Amino acid sequence: MLLELIATFCAGLFAGAAIYITLVEHPARLECGTALAATEFGPSYRRAAVMQASLAALGFLTALAAWAVGRGLAVLVAGCLLRLVIPFTLLVILPTNKRLLDPSLDRDSTEAAILLARWGRLHAVRSVASVLAFGALAWHLAAR
Repeated sequence: MLLELIATFCAGLFAGAAIYITLVEHPARLECGTALAATEFGPSYRRAAVMQASLAALGFLTALAAWAVGRGLAVLVAGCLLRLVIPFTLLVILPTNKRLLDPSLDRDSTEAAILLARWGRLHAVRSVASVLAFGALAWHLAAR
């Protein structure tokens, strides 16, 4: 049960951080104007990336281990859902991240505004996936 608790904890932290970024931080960043939002994106992204990647990986690995010792298919499915945010980030979001972090990007341009809006929509996908993973893990714990 400890492995499932750790997986649930990781998924909950990931989901909470993702929802905060989607509903609070990114909209507040955008309210400050495109130039400031694009400038603030870099430091915020660098700090969040390490934390969220670690939580997604640890959450998946502990869910996988919990499933392997008999905690149920729901734990595996939830862990896999949490794991999916990693390739989604690398394959779908990373090109937008790279362009936003590119020093040659005019931080006050229409392109920067479009990239920031796209990033917000893509990040919302991560938020939904992580909330679903956390919900499934929490439900499974409560049902046992």
